[in-house]
Amino acid sequence: MDEIEVPSYFICPISLEMMKDPVIISTGITYDRENIEKWIFSAKNSTCPVTKQPLTDIELTPNVILRRLIQSWCTLNASHGIERFPTPRPPVNKPQIIKLLKEAKSPNMQMKSLKTLRSIASENDANKRCMESAGATEFLASIINNSNEVSDEEGFTSTKDKALSILYQLKLSEHGLRSLITSGNGEFIASLTHVMQWGSYESRAYAVMLMKKMFEAFTPTLSLSLKQEFFTQVVEVLRDEISQKATKASLQVLVYACSFGRNKVKAAEAGAIRVLVDLLLDSSEKRACELMLILLDQICQSAEGRAELLNHPGGLAIVSKKILRVSKVASERAIKILHSISKFSATPSVVQEMLSLGVVAKLCLVLQVDCGSKAKDIAREIFKFHAKAWRSSPCIPMNLLSSYPF
Repeated sequence: MDEIEVPSYFICPISLEMMKDPVIISTGITYDRENIEKWIFSAKNSTCPVTKQPLTDIELTPNVILRRLIQSWCTLNASHGIERFPTPRPPVNKPQIIKLLKEAKSPNMQMKSLKTLRSIASENDANKRCMESAGATEFLASIINNSNEVSDEEGFTSTKDKALSILYQLKLSEHGLRSLITSGNGEFIASLTHVMQWGSYESRAYAVMLMKKMFEAFTPTLSLSLKQEFFTQVVEVLRDEISQKATKASLQVLVYACSFGRNKVKAAEAGAIRVLVDLLLDSSEKRACELMLILLDQICQSAEGRAELLNHPGGLAIVSKKILRVSKVASERAIKILHSISKFSATPSVVQEMLSLGVVAKLCLVLQVDCGSKAKDIAREIFKFHAKAWRSSPCIPMNLLSSYPF
């Protein structure tokens, strides 16, 4: 290939490599299918990479003439080590998917049809979009919704698990994700909650990861549709540490949910504080620690959350320990948690506990190092709350007392 000049019109404008499956988009420019699908579907771009013009539709038309020219050129230059690539398999079309969905409604054909759908979805992003437009989202959701009464192990490892894995694999559009939340007055969220309670480890992971994508697409509904059982089951997935992906998804789901008032209380009542503190004791991964502290900060804005944190033997200690050890975001959140405790739940015994556990010493360090003005301001305010109780403590340097007259 290095010795032969490849015709410029064989080259994909995105990858700058020779195309194997050239397709034409609405602006008339030809790209290799794999690259333009990633541009449109994965990166969610709505313009032509070359012309920057908006795409009037996302239909990809095979450039059969160019593909045959490239294949012929490869054959002619075989002596130079160039291999002729096979004719690509055409993507599925909407009528084919509709036929499969119809067949899947028959109990005798359902499992076979679901396996075929999963295989089709795994091939490329175009197939995923075709499946979504043909109604696969609604069909798969109906299987999950209508299987709530199934509680035996065999049922949960068959059609319901298969439908859920395909639904997650589809990488649904924002419209598709929103439709899952809004349809049936929260029925699908209740179904996923049921899966998290009774499903296999794999299906519980898929349920919480799909939930995360749904909430990212449409957060305003959260304050209306989430019940106590939902928080209980997400916290259980978090506690079980099924996988790193499932753990992060659980944390993100709870962070989204706890953006709304009463949800903070529900999370506290579900035991989230104890689970988060226990996980923080063993966690060193940056993003996971940040999410845990963000969530702790949210829940500790409620009286129930603060009480749970103070009831945990390691609660204050681990929050203090993470300050200046993870990231700027983590430090700010940890200090905000201590601020909530200091302002609203600081009984004399709590104030003394903060001193004996080294929390006050850590806050002193915050005021002396370069960790951002926001963190310093919050730490300084904490000192102002309890200046009388802590002023005589040997852990507060004299120069700090003169520099910061709290």
